[in-house]
Amino acid sequence: MAEELVNMQNRRVLVTGAGSGIGAAVARQLARLGARVACLDRDGAAVTALAETLQADAIAIAADVSDGAVVARALAEADEKLGGIDGVVNSAGIVSVKPVTELSLDAWRAVIDVNLTGTFIVSQAAIPYLRRATNPAIVNISSAQALSPIAGTSAYSASKGGVLSLTRALAAELGPQIRVNSICPGLIDTPMNESLKTKADDGPPVPLDRYALRRWGDPDEVAATIVFLLSSAASYMTGASLAVDGGRTYH
Repeated sequence: MAEELVNMQNRRVLVTGAGSGIGAAVARQLARLGARVACLDRDGAAVTALAETLQADAIAIAADVSDGAVVARALAEADEKLGGIDGVVNSAGIVSVKPVTELSLDAWRAVIDVNLTGTFIVSQAAIPYLRRATNPAIVNISSAQALSPIAGTSAYSASKGGVLSLTRALAAELGPQIRVNSICPGLIDTPMNESLKTKADDGPPVPLDRYALRRWGDPDEVAATIVFLLSSAASYMTGASLAVDGGRTYH
């Protein structure tokens, strides 16, 4: 019964930030479960290469989520080529690790523009398409930093905290038809976090003793939770935030 509930056969899902990391893992899992996937990333070469490895129904779209006009065209293309949109995963994101006293306004705006404003732009543009779907859902990627920030992550933590609040506001406004949930990943082994494997802002390595499971997370582990939230198995969940963080936020 559980496998039937998470069956994504012929579901049509747009995944942003699909060029690498969590977004790419989500796209691969969705394709394996029979979904038709629109892989969106500002790195067009990366999503083209990914889509070619998935299936005939996977498409690649090069787009910057912080540009409203570009996103509108990307959503229209995804709708046309997939025959509709049933789900959206807002995984596009960037990070800045820098003391607040050294954080430039341009760097702050860049993080907010992609992580928070980009999530808003894509979600807003997707609403007309999702309203025509059955069991439509949006899943936003927040962060453990939104729940329990560490020093040097002012812009990133603020952007991801905003994603949490935006998720709840969208869930209240778009229900009962469209479900909107978010997840808060911890330390995940992705290219974006590569520098944290050895040090954080010229400091010591990220201490894994903050994590009850004492290890990095794998993108596939996060992707599995996202697929669950997109599926009928999560049909009575909206406005929720799930920590997928190895126990970081409680430990």
